[in-house]
Amino acid sequence: MSEGIDEVDEQILYYLTEDARHTSAPDIAEEVELSPPTVRNRIRRLEENGVITGYHAHVNYERADGRLTNLFICTASATKRQELAQRALDVSGIVNVREIMTGRGDLRIKAVGTDTDDLMRIAQDITDLGIEIDDEGLLHREYFRPYSQFAPRGSQLTSPVTGVAGLAGAADVVEVIVKERAPIAGKTLKQANENGLLSPGILIVRIDRGDETITPSGSTVIQEDDFVTIHSRSGIGDDTLGVFTGK
Repeated sequence: MSEGIDEVDEQILYYLTEDARHTSAPDIAEEVELSPPTVRNRIRRLEENGVITGYHAHVNYERADGRLTNLFICTASATKRQELAQRALDVSGIVNVREIMTGRGDLRIKAVGTDTDDLMRIAQDITDLGIEIDDEGLLHREYFRPYSQFAPRGSQLTSPVTGVAGLAGAADVVEVIVKERAPIAGKTLKQANENGLLSPGILIVRIDRGDETITPSGSTVIQEDDFVTIHSRSGIGDDTLGVFTGK
């Protein structure tokens, strides 16, 4: 069993997630006020305990000779899901497989093809394994950021809007910091809806307030400096963001 991690470990993970390639142990040591050898030992322990499982390049395959990246949402037998996930990685073109703890759509397969015919070949190979494809679509953009709860205590996030994800037409998810004098600040979610501040289909799924994580309801009051996660299947426009940022 792996050991727990402390606040220093969390900060080390934050800086590595932010930019592992250009962040050295001495860089992190300066931030966490430890010696470089101590930071290296902590990183080694995190690797040995399976907390850090690898360091990967994030590749824009479209810029690499115009290749297409596709996301397949699939369903596999619960008893064979792990085996099929591992077998799927043997299919030429598949670069990532995720197991999801749910009924249908429990495998998310990311594949790269030279063209649409190649993606059709990959889809057939997936089906031949006994995996059912429920939905699919070309991956448009991916955005990454470090986990905010691992950031140094008291640090300010550099951008009010982060984490936009548009996977093959799936729901957009945006994290935004509620700014001073934003239209929604001081209002409950029910009031925000009644006043027309939130368009239909916009859901507030999580609020991080200091060290507290809130699952919102209609009576939840949005406060300045709340770190709010917004979810929408129809896209999140500037008008919606302005409700939280005041811009």
